Amino acid sequence: MRAVILDLKGLETLDLTKLNDCVDELVSYSTTAASQVIERANGFDIVITNKTALTADTISTLEGTKLICVLATGTNVVDKQAARERDIPVCNCVAYGVDSVAQHVWSLILALHTNLLSYTRNISEGEWQKSDQFCFIHHPIVELKGRTLGIVGNGNLGKGVAAIANAFGMEVVICQKIGESKAAKSGELPFDQFVQEADVISLHCPLTDETENLFTLDVFKRMKPQAFLINTARGGIVNEADLAEALHKGLLAGAAVDVLTNEPPRSGNPLLDNTIPNLIVTPHIAWASEQARATIIEQTAENIQSFTQGKPIRTV
Repeated sequence: MRAVILDLKGLETLDLTKLNDCVDELVSYSTTAASQVIERANGFDIVITNKTALTADTISTLEGTKLICVLATGTNVVDKQAARERDIPVCNCVAYGVDSVAQHVWSLILALHTNLLSYTRNISEGEWQKSDQFCFIHHPIVELKGRTLGIVGNGNLGKGVAAIANAFGMEVVICQKIGESKAAKSGELPFDQFVQEADVISLHCPLTDETENLFTLDVFKRMKPQAFLINTARGGIVNEADLAEALHKGLLAGAAVDVLTNEPPRSGNPLLDNTIPNLIVTPHIAWASEQARATIIEQTAENIQSFTQGKPIRTV
């Protein structure tokens, strides 16, 4: 079996021994342009991609492809219908980043409640140095105890984040699945009630037709003014211009996002305005601990081994 990785960038520092051991030949590229995909993937039994698209036209053109592996959970970069028509299984990686994402989410929650960035900025600007007393309390500091954490998307990631809330003495509420027409299950709240009760909302749902622009200015107006929004899911779930406006108007106490609608934001983004108060933006790194990335390689090796043994796993 011969395998090619189309875009190893971000994982290139990892040990690929397990991948090498389960194929006869492994060729890898840091990145692959759309115009290079067919040339680079043709003739390989296994095509491995992360964010490089495998379109229907590409899949129909490829020769010799027996398996497609995605170095992530999301498989929207692969035209799965085209793959099915050619009997090519598509395998992904799952739950590899639960601990990494949970850690990042809580880093953001804690930073917002402590107003960490504002205080750090004050020191760098020399404000504390000019204080007339030992401390410099110019921004609100809020305790987590007694507050309510709201989870949108109660899968592995949502559960991982929620599990930590108890250590801080928080209550946890779960949002009913977006688009669900049936009555909310026990322990779940309808969306309208959910956004009014949560003090901190953390997003862990996929980007779908139902969740696109789920959080708009109208929703922010219904949230508590002392609430925080955390988005480590997908940028399109939050209307970014509306979030910027809501923060400027004080409709929310703060927000933190690890994802934007277009990444990287080469054409700018409303949330990159450094005048927005109490906003933290990180560059899509919640998933990216060393351990999580190593798990991606391990799971991909498992996917290939299982396929060669005639028992494919993690197929989508």
